[in-house]
Amino acid sequence: MTDTRGQQPSYESYNGPLPGERAGAQQPGGPYHPPQAYGAPAPGGQAGTGAVRRPRTGARTTPRTRKARLRVAKADPWSVMKVSFLLSIALGICTVVAAAVLWMVMDAMGVFSTVGGTISEATGSNESNGFDLQSFLSLPRVLMFTSVIAVIDVVLMTALATLGAFIYNLSAGFVGGVELTLAEDE
Repeated sequence: MTDTRGQQPSYESYNGPLPGERAGAQQPGGPYHPPQAYGAPAPGGQAGTGAVRRPRTGARTTPRTRKARLRVAKADPWSVMKVSFLLSIALGICTVVAAAVLWMVMDAMGVFSTVGGTISEATGSNESNGFDLQSFLSLPRVLMFTSVIAVIDVVLMTALATLGAFIYNLSAGFVGGVELTLAEDE
């Protein structure tokens, strides 16, 4: 078999541009100057090539709002449980604090003494003084009852949110999930 291509050039002595380089590229010794879209301005204010950049006449003046349509296909039950647990803990703390503040305000206004006196007169007899509302609705007893309600609320809200995530995942498998449209404001 014979070689019909003829004599091939030697690539060791080749000094031209390599593939991917421009023919007139600068040597590594000097600074790189990227090619300019418009020539350098001449002293008269015109570009070197004679081209003048003018604004487009049909250009928009209002910014364009980008929109993206997304679909919530799955809610991770573990992350839903963690978030709902923390939110229900915060709601439980707020409930206990609100009950304490409300009790203190009502006690300062004299509500318990006035209503307690009326109830003890209505339920009292000659032998007994009747029902004592002030001892029944004392601050420690109210805070204990509110704390029990808050703990039950934490457990129920966490369980219901986690169950809701499982139910959402089942229904999203059938109908595709909730679609959201997000818009970017500029």
